[in-house]
Amino acid sequence: MPACRSAVEIAAGVRAGETTALAETEAALSRIDAREDVRAWRWRNDDVARDAARAVDLAAEKGPLAGAGVGLKDIIDTAGLPTENGVATDKGRQPETDATAVTRLKAAGAVIIGKTKTTECAFLTPTDTCNPHDSERTPGGSSSGSGAAVGGGMVPLALGSQTVGSVLRPASFCGAWAMKPSWGLIPRSGMLQLSHTLDHIGVYGRSA
Repeated sequence: MPACRSAVEIAAGVRAGETTALAETEAALSRIDAREDVRAWRWRNDDVARDAARAVDLAAEKGPLAGAGVGLKDIIDTAGLPTENGVATDKGRQPETDATAVTRLKAAGAVIIGKTKTTECAFLTPTDTCNPHDSERTPGGSSSGSGAAVGGGMVPLALGSQTVGSVLRPASFCGAWAMKPSWGLIPRSGMLQLSHTLDHIGVYGRSA
């Protein structure tokens, strides 16, 4: 099975006609299936992901993230997938619109692969996600699934959130590159918020 390349490499290949968004999406889905033991994912709809990839391939203009698969922490709203915030009380919650960050990812040609697991309301209660390199160790939280999905080589990109250490800790534990950008640089509209003054949306990648 091909290793997961970086988003930059994938997008360059799609734009050059060396690969397709659909082929990259199929490869990501296969890598995820092969790492089910990690339990990084809360929601997937493979048909929706494939349809999004086909739309990227048909587009006359290929964006800067063309064909790159993305995992989204399950506190970030998606119109096509439930967003349950990691808690039973939100089971079946289906947003009507995408979060602003998701809208921007799609506009850049990224393909949303699914929703990654989060601690309950991005706080303390851990998920059942394992560290992708050692099942006896924690992936960190609260963006457990996003860190494990990228650190485990399933997808090239993922979004998480950080109030204190919830992006950087899973990246460190799982072996992913991550960035907590300047406060407010990535809009938080459509994301569950714990602290108006501390919350950030952060990014996981295969490389800087």
